[in-house]
Amino acid sequence: MPEKVKVGIVGCGNISPAYFKGCRAFSILDVVACADIDLARARARAEEFGAARACSVDELLADPEIEIVVNLTIPKAHAQVNLAAIAAGKNVHCEKPLAVTREDGQKTLAAAREKGVLLGCAPDTFMGGGIQTCRKLIDDGWIGEPVALTAFMTCHGHESWHPDPEFYYELGGGPMLDMGPYYLTALVNLVGPVARVTGSTRVTFAERVITSQPKHGKHVRVETPTHIAGVMDFANGAVGTIITSFDVWFADLPRIEIYGTAGSLSVPDPNTFSGPVKVRRAGAPAWSEVPHTHSDEVSRGIGVADMAYALRCGRPHRANGALAYHVLDVMHAFQNASESGKHVHIASTCAQPAALPMGLPAGELDG
Repeated sequence: MPEKVKVGIVGCGNISPAYFKGCRAFSILDVVACADIDLARARARAEEFGAARACSVDELLADPEIEIVVNLTIPKAHAQVNLAAIAAGKNVHCEKPLAVTREDGQKTLAAAREKGVLLGCAPDTFMGGGIQTCRKLIDDGWIGEPVALTAFMTCHGHESWHPDPEFYYELGGGPMLDMGPYYLTALVNLVGPVARVTGSTRVTFAERVITSQPKHGKHVRVETPTHIAGVMDFANGAVGTIITSFDVWFADLPRIEIYGTAGSLSVPDPNTFSGPVKVRRAGAPAWSEVPHTHSDEVSRGIGVADMAYALRCGRPHRANGALAYHVLDVMHAFQNASESGKHVHIASTCAQPAALPMGLPAGELDG
């Protein structure tokens, strides 16, 4: 068993419990500190989840024992915190997206390379049993060569349930930068990087009214597109369509489907680690549900654990900075295409993440 890797969490808001719980499930990880701009909130999380201490961000970054910083701040703070952690010599795993702008994403990648540290980013849901099973089916040729794919994420926004929903409608928010990383990361994992896109975007409701607590009744001006429709040409020749929307009241669409020369594959919700996997091969009378080939007993934190094993074993990690930047580049390209009325060639690329080996014990990730 490799030596444990000490982890510090920056940002103790709504998503942090999933990381505290998820990291605790992996024997290689030891969450020793947490920090937040609101120190009382950090103290509450430390007490709730048994972290050794709560502290300021500066104190956490100055701790020489902490090797990985998990950055769970709001999107517009991602680059600032990432760069500060990298400057302190820390390896960084960030919540999605990697940054709000391409420029900040590029700065972050360059800083990590220069400092010689690892950079990772959510989502890590593509490492769950559902999508890893889909990856194995594709790699094993169950649907032949992937020809086309569809991806849909539709809802009516977050102001009815989220306690702090404003940032979803600010620059750097919207359904593409919020939920697009789950879908696009899953697709790159399944069929490889994107070469070219086009798209159309719109803002349907110029203002949103919060109906959740504690900000019930507050009006929020919408600063970013809330309905994005895109077309993707993948480097391997597959053609994909994607819709992400905060403007849809109701829909009955699949999450992701992939169509191959020998059949079709229904992929589970990429915002989860599990879900049903279904295949219908050419000539089959109906869809068949496929038992998962990989464990469902994982959650947010598997990407952090994979980075920790990469540190200890000297291998690449899967939810890496190049993948996250490629996804960021693609997401911005849909808006660029809508504004220009043209296809946009994607300047970035990345390696398709290595598939997870089968049969890994719970709490370990040494493949």
